[in-house]
Amino acid sequence: MRTLASVKDVRKTISDWRLAGERIAFVPTMGDLHQGHLALVRHALSRAPHVVVSIFVNPAQFGPGEDFDAYPRTLESDQEKLQREGVELLFTPSVEALYPGGVEETTRLDVPQVSRGLCDDFRPGHFAGVATVVARLFNLVQPDVAVFGEKDYQQLAVIRRMVRDLCWPIEIDGVPTVREADGLAMSSRNRYLSAEERKLAPVLYQTLCEVAEQARAGQQSCRVLERQAMKKLEAAGFNPGYVDIRHAETLRLLETGETPARVLAAARLGKARLIDNIAI
Repeated sequence: MRTLASVKDVRKTISDWRLAGERIAFVPTMGDLHQGHLALVRHALSRAPHVVVSIFVNPAQFGPGEDFDAYPRTLESDQEKLQREGVELLFTPSVEALYPGGVEETTRLDVPQVSRGLCDDFRPGHFAGVATVVARLFNLVQPDVAVFGEKDYQQLAVIRRMVRDLCWPIEIDGVPTVREADGLAMSSRNRYLSAEERKLAPVLYQTLCEVAEQARAGQQSCRVLERQAMKKLEAAGFNPGYVDIRHAETLRLLETGETPARVLAAARLGKARLIDNIAI
């Protein structure tokens, strides 16, 4: 596996693959790779002969007071994991390489509708930062297929909408959330949980499963189910941000019985902000 930080070197490698008419799969990450990330890598390896993984902690998607400086950076360990999986190219650009004019002065992309509400209410500007960096990476890597996890479901919806609206010939594959044995969605931020908080954390997934089951039964409105779930999380010791039942593609709020649907939630537990979702 080669590790490249230079935009020029990455473009040269991609150009050679393109001239040979070969497919490219791409997995953008922020590093600190766990089994959830590696599931994305394995999916990418099944979709194309050339797989590019990027590791870039993107300052444009972190708000004031968030954990940009503290976000774990584990390049050597990540390289070893990707090498074992058979990844061909790891792209590790600097902030200056992706934002040559500076982060604050850069052109930004806004993806309406799907980027509104949910996490955007608590992290304003986050999805503009995500869309902006992913667009830049897409332009550099020029993948045929890009792979994202369903755990960050609103992010996945934003990327799909951006690719559709900008008419890019890129297939966007979503990979199901990888979970710990007790149901907790794998996340780099789980390391912020104390031992006691880690024992409590699976309640978020359990609550979503209960909401999905009740929503399928259709005996109560979505708003009632959402309020009940929020109260349950509060009683368990969480500080919930939202529990919403939304259309799986447009992310508009639903009432009862509409499909395809998704129940999504975000909640703070100690220092960790946990997000999760499941299909209804």
